[in-house]
Amino acid sequence: MNQKLPFASDYQEGAHPDILKALADINLTPHAGYGTDEISASAREKIRAACNAPRADVFFLAGGTQTNAVVISACLKPYQGVFAAESGHVSLHEAGAIEHGGHKVMTLPQKDGKLSAETLRKAFATFEQDENKEHMVMPGMVYLSQPTEYGTLYSLSELKEISRLTHAAGALLYVDGARLAYALACPSNDVSLADLAELCDAFYIGGTKCGALFGEAVVFPQPDTVPHFFTIIKQNGALLAKGFVTGLQFDTLFTDGLYERCGQHAIAAAKRIRDALTEKHYTFAIDSPTNQLFLLLDREQEARLTEAVDMSFWERPDEEHVIMRIASSWATKDEDVDALIALL
Repeated sequence: MNQKLPFASDYQEGAHPDILKALADINLTPHAGYGTDEISASAREKIRAACNAPRADVFFLAGGTQTNAVVISACLKPYQGVFAAESGHVSLHEAGAIEHGGHKVMTLPQKDGKLSAETLRKAFATFEQDENKEHMVMPGMVYLSQPTEYGTLYSLSELKEISRLTHAAGALLYVDGARLAYALACPSNDVSLADLAELCDAFYIGGTKCGALFGEAVVFPQPDTVPHFFTIIKQNGALLAKGFVTGLQFDTLFTDGLYERCGQHAIAAAKRIRDALTEKHYTFAIDSPTNQLFLLLDREQEARLTEAVDMSFWERPDEEHVIMRIASSWATKDEDVDALIALL
């Protein structure tokens, strides 16, 4: 059976070979449980150094939805909700996980997947000026993702203004970094890990989509932002007994620039594909500079490409067209890129 070219997502492969080797090397070595081991401690220190946040609290969780649900629930008071873009991951693709935890996701208009500072300013003002606000869900957090669901990026100036507005309103700023390696590696990006640590109350560094078998690293730049967060993780069934497995993966990712290299590989592959699509006059539905490419295809193009290429369905704007996503990753093979370009 002919296998389709694998461009549906950035989490189709296992883990970077360096991680597999590191896991094999310690496989029979006993370690303390629940992330209290020396390897996890080393990973935390490396992440603190990369974020220029020497006092940060760092925790390892298994996956993105779990991480968003636990962090948002732990940060918000029972009567608070979170502002997010209509296209945000917590708004659409997490099966109501945030609401399941008792907090409302309050969606706001977006452009290219991003919330603007002006949209947030109006949303906070609308709440404050509402004479019935005591009957309303109080905005306690702003949720962003870097990159966004559409592969777009917040600039440093945009992030600074959003941070200023959010904190002036007495709310917290939280950034979902599921694909953060691909943002950091993008030539048009000007936001660093240190910037995130300076401007956000919490963010996470994605591993699942960026070279790890699984795992996300939650960073609270200021210690005790959420007291007893370890216990909250346990309470939510999210604490791994073999925490050293996650810790080792991040210790490896943050050794010798591996995390950055994983991102660079995906961005380089995406650029080759993007250039070929542009040369062949395909239409992009969204101008994404990162590892996700969104194509507006007619029925003939859809039939021909999906026969040979595994892509993700995004949406169908009308009866004659469909938007499909091509995603590169840390594991994208040059020969698969060559084959895709030849098919175009």
